[in-house]
Amino acid sequence: MRSYKDLEIYQLSYDLAVKVHKFTLRLPQYEQYEEGRQVRKSSKGIASCIVEGYGRRKYKADFMKFLTCSHASCDETIVHLNFLKDIHELDIGELNYILEKYDELGRKINKYIQYVEKEWK
Repeated sequence: MRSYKDLEIYQLSYDLAVKVHKFTLRLPQYEQYEEGRQVRKSSKGIASCIVEGYGRRKYKADFMKFLTCSHASCDETIVHLNFLKDIHELDIGELNYILEKYDELGRKINKYIQYVEKEWK
């Protein structure tokens, strides 16, 4: 692995953050600045924490801390997406797809955390 860009969790989190950003721009204008801003920030935070943690991978504890923050941001993103789903009449098919992908991402981050915890030296 030569770069954080080689990590599957980074690739998936980045792609989902772009999808979420574009999705939230279709919200009612007032919501773009409320819940839309929150979900954009948390979704981008997942990828950002992976990148920052990878940059500190020499220090296992730092790496674990940032991976844990990434997992927490993933959970936060799911909560914000569920708020949008329950409050607004949106394209439920697209939103459900995004939510499924975030569930998948959360599982992958968790597995990667377990890997780093046991195998990282």
